Amino acid sequence: MSIPRIAPYPMPKALPEGRATWSLSASRAALLVHDMQQYFVDFFDATQPPVPALLQHCAQLISHCRQLGVPVIYTAQPGAQNPADRALLTDFWGAGLADRSEMTRIVAALAPQEGDIVLTKWRYSAFKRSDLEAQLRAMGRDQLLICGVYAHIGCLMTAAEAFMLDVQPFMVGDALADFSAEEHEMALHYAADRCARVCSTAAALASLQAPKLSLAALRTEVAEQIGMAPALLADDDDLLLMGLDSVRLMSLMERWKLRGLRAEFAELAENPTLHGWLACLSGAAATEAA
Repeated sequence: MSIPRIAPYPMPKALPEGRATWSLSASRAALLVHDMQQYFVDFFDATQPPVPALLQHCAQLISHCRQLGVPVIYTAQPGAQNPADRALLTDFWGAGLADRSEMTRIVAALAPQEGDIVLTKWRYSAFKRSDLEAQLRAMGRDQLLICGVYAHIGCLMTAAEAFMLDVQPFMVGDALADFSAEEHEMALHYAADRCARVCSTAAALASLQAPKLSLAALRTEVAEQIGMAPALLADDDDLLLMGLDSVRLMSLMERWKLRGLRAEFAELAENPTLHGWLACLSGAAATEAA
């Protein structure tokens, strides 16, 4: 009635093509780091495959997403769950985690940072009894990149539910781990055939690029904040003198941050023209991507 000890197996190299042809976008995606708690990882031999690749690939995805402003969301099951909360899970997996930090914490190599979201996990699907869907909607995100454990249980169920909620799921085949190679492969093939796009870590990193910003788009966005027609805003007008105060500038910066465009307030204030801001924001995006 508990999770079995998991024998080493190689991370899959060939991933199924599947039916979906969706393309990942840094402005649409969120990353879900699924159940990477010490308790679940400890059922593997951490020195043997697939664990080293799992941790490396998850870390790469997390770092890349943070740099691009892609939300990073963790799931974590609570320790010492009330039997009423755990309900039918007990019949399959026993009492679950004890209420000890060495079990419930996210593994140190992938620990959440300020700005990340940590959801309490109650069922196989990360959407059940959580506000994951509401958070994705509020952030304007309709793609969910999934990594973690275990591929054929929570990861697959979360992908299937995302699909049914019209959120495009992407299962990162070599950033997942499972009870066995066979179950890992089964999860990927089922997802690719029925509800998700399966991709590699390398493909996901290549697809999630720093956003590009055009002068025309920047003009429209700034003009909207000032309350004037974009055509009246010249490339070299002093935007601060045109009525863009610090509150409106901070609002713009928060909006840009969500799209992976970052620049320092002082830098923007020192170069308060459309040309100056385009250079600041484009340079910041290029630096983050590198």
